[in-house]
Amino acid sequence: MPFPLINMSRLVLREVVAADASALLALYADREHMQWYGIDPFPDLAAAESRIRKLVEMGEAPNPATSWAIELAGDFIGTCGLFAWNRTWRKCGVGYELTKTAQGHGYMQEAVRSVVLWGFREMGLNRVEAQTYPNNKRSIALLGRLGFTEEGRLCQAAYWAGQYHDMLQFLLLRAECGF
Repeated sequence: MPFPLINMSRLVLREVVAADASALLALYADREHMQWYGIDPFPDLAAAESRIRKLVEMGEAPNPATSWAIELAGDFIGTCGLFAWNRTWRKCGVGYELTKTAQGHGYMQEAVRSVVLWGFREMGLNRVEAQTYPNNKRSIALLGRLGFTEEGRLCQAAYWAGQYHDMLQFLLLRAECGF
């Protein structure tokens, strides 16, 4: 089955490929920026290449994930994807990251909206979940603009940078999707 390509007016959502490794490294190597994403910064190009291979493997797993590269005018600016698909419960999670220079232009709102709609249509989802760090005000605002509602705090649910972190849990139900 070919990877699902999503064309929008400003963006193209396409498969993350090996040629994206340098751009992915630039995004994931920034320690300050990565504090919001729940993983430790990448030390080198090999780590970015490994991440790309893992994204491909996740797409082939029993509970698959689909992760798109976000492309603006031919340039990689981030990723957005659906993961941990539970077919029986008709739910999955959404995750995303965007380069610093691409933030503040509405790109991620467009990308997440398109990916969630794709999930409702193509995967038969009823529920999409998102978790974010409580201090990540930009992500919380994005989820609010898209109609996600906060379900609560997950205490010490994540571990990165050598410590446990609380996460906020958000959800969007198909019936409440306003787009």
